[in-house]
Amino acid sequence: MRKGYNPYLLPDWLRKTRFYCKHISIPICGFQLIRVLIVPTTWDIILLVLLLFVCFLFYKNII
Repeated sequence: MRKGYNPYLLPDWLRKTRFYCKHISIPICGFQLIRVLIVPTTWDIILLVLLLFVCFLFYKNII
């Protein structure tokens, strides 16, 4: 079993997709936060929590 996570072992297209998703996740979370502050619905709050969780995983290099 391999120890640690090495993103360079991923295929090139997957590394690029991960890179772009990582950099677009913060603006999407910010937009969703503004939506939640204006009109807080249950769906928007759940979506914001999921987006923040995915953003956390990207920045901790777990995904």
